Amino acid sequence: MMPNIDPRTLKSMMAKMGIKSSELNADKVVISCADKDIVITDPQVTMIEAQGTKSFQIAGTITENEKSVSIEISEDDVKMVMESSGASEDDARKALEDSNGDIAKAILELKK
Repeated sequence: MMPNIDPRTLKSMMAKMGIKSSELNADKVVISCADKDIVITDPQVTMIEAQGTKSFQIAGTITENEKSVSIEISEDDVKMVMESSGASEDDARKALEDSNGDIAKAILELKK
């Protein structure tokens, strides 16, 4: 913040510029990303409105949770791997899961 300015004066100056701020009572904040969730517990959330735009300032205890990536394996892919490698259905499915659905990689692994 600006040095030597008390909070009331700062709030008054912000109001004159059309900037409003308010505290939100939140239990937790979750930010979902493609590969992880960022979870902020015991947050202090401030909403700032200026020129029709709302922004949030968040402080708190941060933890990150990795998302597990699940792929869907079709029966056609399993059959193709079975036919090409001579493997059982269970082995073909496991090879596809281990290769993240890459058919060629699954076949090569099973032929080793």
